[in-house]
Amino acid sequence: MSESARSIPGFCRDCLKEQTAPARRCLACGSPRLLNHSELYQLTLAHIDCDAFYASIEKRDNPELADKPVIIGGGKRGVVSTACYVARIRGVRSAMPMFKALEACPEAVVIKPDMEKYVGVGREVRAMMLELTPLVQPLSIDEAFLDLSGTERLHNDPPARTLARFAKRVENEIGITVSVGLSYCKFLAKVASDLQKPRGFSVIGQAEAVDFLRDRPVTLIWGVGKAFAQTLERDGIRTIGQLQTMEEADLMRRYGTMGQRLYRLSRGLDERTVETDGEAKSVSSETTFNDDLSRLEELVPHLRRLSEQVAFRLRKSALAGQTVVLKLKTADFKLRTRNRRLDSPTCLADRIFRTGLQLLEKEADGTKYRLIGIGVSDLSDPTLADPPDLVDPLATRRAAAEEAINKLRDKFGRASVETGYTFGRRRRDQ
Repeated sequence: MSESARSIPGFCRDCLKEQTAPARRCLACGSPRLLNHSELYQLTLAHIDCDAFYASIEKRDNPELADKPVIIGGGKRGVVSTACYVARIRGVRSAMPMFKALEACPEAVVIKPDMEKYVGVGREVRAMMLELTPLVQPLSIDEAFLDLSGTERLHNDPPARTLARFAKRVENEIGITVSVGLSYCKFLAKVASDLQKPRGFSVIGQAEAVDFLRDRPVTLIWGVGKAFAQTLERDGIRTIGQLQTMEEADLMRRYGTMGQRLYRLSRGLDERTVETDGEAKSVSSETTFNDDLSRLEELVPHLRRLSEQVAFRLRKSALAGQTVVLKLKTADFKLRTRNRRLDSPTCLADRIFRTGLQLLEKEADGTKYRLIGIGVSDLSDPTLADPPDLVDPLATRRAAAEEAINKLRDKFGRASVETGYTFGRRRRDQ
């Protein structure tokens, strides 16, 4: 064995002991989860992705589900939100229609999403990320980019070991697992985090980037979806290696600004930085019905329940919104969106619901709908939200009642108090 092979830096992901010589198991604890890479202690940009996030939380909370296929979704008209890895082996995928998922895995345990619980766990993970570095860019509830440049002195460890310790902490303290991708740029960090799921930790260094990408499909490149991949296929381009042989000017002439992205990312060139100001632009909630609905009295309970969910998320995030947005999808999958800007921001379910109801009344014209959603945009600090309403004196009383209900729900759970709008509907849905 050459001296260079013996000196590749690395460590055990379970006991964190240094492991410089390539081996199948850790010399200290016997674990096979070793991490070795020539650039391991030089790389600082990471992508962290929770493994089968919703399903992992449900398995954590119900150990009897540990070895069973679990699908988070619901309703014969719904789609799969998340599938655990057992269900994925059987062919279940995210966004798959529920009836197809159950055809592929009829023995699966189906659980309706509990977004309130998932958001709470997501915040716990996010808080731990922010203990590593202030440079955290969330992409969704369960994934984020992190830039750990300059944190070695703070944590007394290089970023790779800090991330491994973070993954162990999430598993031990929160009870779910994460996969880590470490690289020199965002594109390859995200690619790396997908390589060894679940509980993965993969590294893609700068020296190997071009070779690593050469035989990969063009769909690996961010922005190359199904339609654009078909365009490239018609032009005879299937692999990233083919892009690596083409000139930037030629790619731009063929595909415009996307051509420049193809040229750069195919060579592992990505200068995007981790941005920390990517706050949410809106807060919303939606539901797909088991059967199409057309009558206003059928749609109203759903609108009220969704408005309460939006208000809850606003309150927990210390946000308010000034534009209410109603979303409807017809039985033939045509989307309708209607919005109305308020005089002042709101974080009250009552105002969101009543504004949404005014919009909904105009759309309840006999059209059959398969989905309804409500949300708010133009987000701001809630300090100036919901001033006293001089036109509608009862609005102040309704706001006080809502605050009282929120306190009871915070203490006894979301289902402890129902409004007249949602009580009957929730009982029928159970």
